[in-house]
Amino acid sequence: MRGQVPRSPKASIMAETDKLPSPAFALTRPAHVESAHLVVQDLARVADFYRDIIGLSVLERTPSGVLMGVAGVPLLTLSTSAMAARAPRSAAGLFHNAFLVPDRPALAAWLAHAAHAGVRLDGASDHLVSEAIYLSDPEDNGIEIYRDRQPSEWTYHDDGTVEMATERLDLQALYDSAPKTRFSGMADGTALGHIHLQVGDIPQADAFFRDVLGLKVMARYPGASFFATGGYHHHVAANIWNSRGAEARRIGMTGLSDYRLKFNAESELQTALAGLERQEIKTTRTSDGWSLRDPWGIGLTLTS
Repeated sequence: MRGQVPRSPKASIMAETDKLPSPAFALTRPAHVESAHLVVQDLARVADFYRDIIGLSVLERTPSGVLMGVAGVPLLTLSTSAMAARAPRSAAGLFHNAFLVPDRPALAAWLAHAAHAGVRLDGASDHLVSEAIYLSDPEDNGIEIYRDRQPSEWTYHDDGTVEMATERLDLQALYDSAPKTRFSGMADGTALGHIHLQVGDIPQADAFFRDVLGLKVMARYPGASFFATGGYHHHVAANIWNSRGAEARRIGMTGLSDYRLKFNAESELQTALAGLERQEIKTTRTSDGWSLRDPWGIGLTLTS
C-alpha cells in the first residue's frame, strides 16, 4: 500500500504476542521442541532426581523406562539397558535440556525449592531474553530451568536476529521474591522450551539446522549457533565448547538418544522434509512422524 511503513521484526513479534498471551511464545512458533529422550545407567536414581528436584511427574513407568512430564504433558523419557555405556564429556549429544517455566514467580519458586533441598547449581545467567539457572542431573546431563521475558522486551536487529548476552543473574533477589508456599512440582504450562546440543562442527550444524531443516540462525556466540522459527530466541542451539571435532555417537551411549521437533505449520514441515530429501538424508516414516539421525548420530523425530 502506498505510504505504508514496513514493520520491524520487533513490531511484528509484539503484535503477535498481544494476540497470543498463552501458551508460551516458544510453543506457538511454526516449530518447537516437544520432548527429549535420555539413556541413563541408574534409572531409579535419575528418575527420582527429575521428580523430586526438577519437579516433573511420572506419567508412565516400566522396568526399563520412565516417561515424565507436567500436567500430563510428556517432556522427558528416561530409559536404560544393561549395555548403556557412559558417554565421555567430549562426545556429541546433550549440552542441556531447557525447561521453560511460565513466569518469574515460577522460576523463583523452583530456586527456593532447590536451595532448601541443598542442590548444587552450575550457574545462573541473565540472557536479556530470559533468566536461566543451570545444573546437572546425577549422570551429568545438563539442565536449564528458565523463564522468558516478554518478546516485546527483546531487542531484534534489522536482520531478524535477537540480542542475547550472558550477564549475572541476582539469585538472592530471585530467591527473596519466591512465593511463600510449598513447592509441589513444576507449574502447569512448563515446557521443553529448547534443547542445546554438543556437536563437532558449527558450519556443519548451520548446514543441517538452517539449510536442511529450515530453522533461522537467531544468534551466535563464539563456538555456538542458536536456531529457531517464528522469531523465538532459540529452539535448538549447537556448540563445540567441549566437543570440537566430535564424531557420530556410538549406539548405547548414555545421554541424549533423541528428541522431537513438532511443526505447528505444515509448510515448515514440508520444507524440512524437502531439505532432507535433497541432501539424501535417510528418514523413516513411523506412527509418530519422520525419524532420522543428524550428522552426529543424535536421533530426531519430526512431528506435526
